[in-house]
Amino acid sequence: MKGWAEHMGNNKTLVIDGMALLFRHFFATSFRNQFMYNASGVPTNGVQGMVRHTLKLVEMLKPERMVITWDMGSETIRNEWFRDYKKNRQAPPEELIPQFDYVKEVIDDIGFCQTGIKGYEADDLIGTLSQKYDDLVIVSGDRDLLQLLDGTNDIWLTKKGFTEYNVYTQSVFEEQYGIHPSQFVDVKALMGDPGDGYYGVKGVGEKTAFKLIREHGNIEQLLLNLDKLTPSVRSKIEADRVSLEMSLRLAKIITDVPVDINFVETKSPLSINPVDIKSVLDGHNLSISSRYVDSLDL
Repeated sequence: MKGWAEHMGNNKTLVIDGMALLFRHFFATSFRNQFMYNASGVPTNGVQGMVRHTLKLVEMLKPERMVITWDMGSETIRNEWFRDYKKNRQAPPEELIPQFDYVKEVIDDIGFCQTGIKGYEADDLIGTLSQKYDDLVIVSGDRDLLQLLDGTNDIWLTKKGFTEYNVYTQSVFEEQYGIHPSQFVDVKALMGDPGDGYYGVKGVGEKTAFKLIREHGNIEQLLLNLDKLTPSVRSKIEADRVSLEMSLRLAKIITDVPVDINFVETKSPLSINPVDIKSVLDGHNLSISSRYVDSLDL
């Protein structure tokens, strides 16, 4: 996989899955009860981690534009399709809840572009942006986004700290998995995603799912060729066909949500002033993040 230095500049647009970074950094410190309360008694550990991670990415990539995307609430259009979608997820810890709004306040005060649409997930906003712009670098922890790889964008999946990622391009993905990235949604449909509350075909795991899609191309062709499958796999698919079809719908990222492109065009170009950023962070009593700015070449 390519190193991050190869991605610097070149009119890149950095797109960040904000909730992925907020959750990641909250849990990275919360297990030690390091919630980093500010002067108002609000925990800030997730906010400070997310802000520092974002600033490090800006230093690393030197992007021309940046957009931070957010999930907006626990209910989305997918709950209208399937009421149990993500219903088995635990409620967020009480120390994290106030940070959902607080992180957006801090990001807004810094002046970075951020967007979220009620009823849709950050993945759907990212998918829509991927149809509007080339040269995206998408940062998340969500492997579902790999279905968006198309030769004009890269996806960085968080690995360790602020600087280590699994970097995917279309060619890297195809070499690793032997399918086109757009077929990844079919694999996900077969194997399901228990974390999101849908289960695909019971008894079909990742290895078998990839094998079936390599051989048949997509779910539609697979269903047209059930007679060519082993009796065991065929019986599993026939027993869970309704689940499979719903899983396919749930797994597919929506790429035409009503993102305000005029807002993105106006707000996303980056003009970094470290002094101003430090002033905002100091005003929010985010001293760890403010000191971190001094270590960066922004």
